[in-house]
Amino acid sequence: MFNEKLVKTAKALTAYCQTEQEAKALDELYAKDCVSVEALDMPGGPMGREASGLDAIRAKHDWWFANNEVHSTSAEGPFLHGDDTFSLIFEMDVTDKNSGERVQMKEVGLYTTNADGQIIREAFFYPPFE
Repeated sequence: MFNEKLVKTAKALTAYCQTEQEAKALDELYAKDCVSVEALDMPGGPMGREASGLDAIRAKHDWWFANNEVHSTSAEGPFLHGDDTFSLIFEMDVTDKNSGERVQMKEVGLYTTNADGQIIREAFFYPPFE
């Protein structure tokens, strides 16, 4: 059996992402000292690859939604591993508001939780760009 707190957090994050309630997920599921790591620098983003602390992750989300028109998103999962880790597969259809370029994206989010079930780290994995 998987850790009950892990299962609860993983299912809650999945539901929030599927219903475009990411801000609520940050408020309820993330530790204040959590870290978010992208696979690459986000061009034009407010920071490099890493955002440390809940306020920095909120700023990253705010930047993303301010600069991208999101047409659709999906979150598949969760996929659990051990007592403290899970992943989700995301698919997004977005248009960059600055360039007008519309792209379909797919990425894996890997999440680590603490003993209380709060997310303390998220890392995103992208497929190779062609």
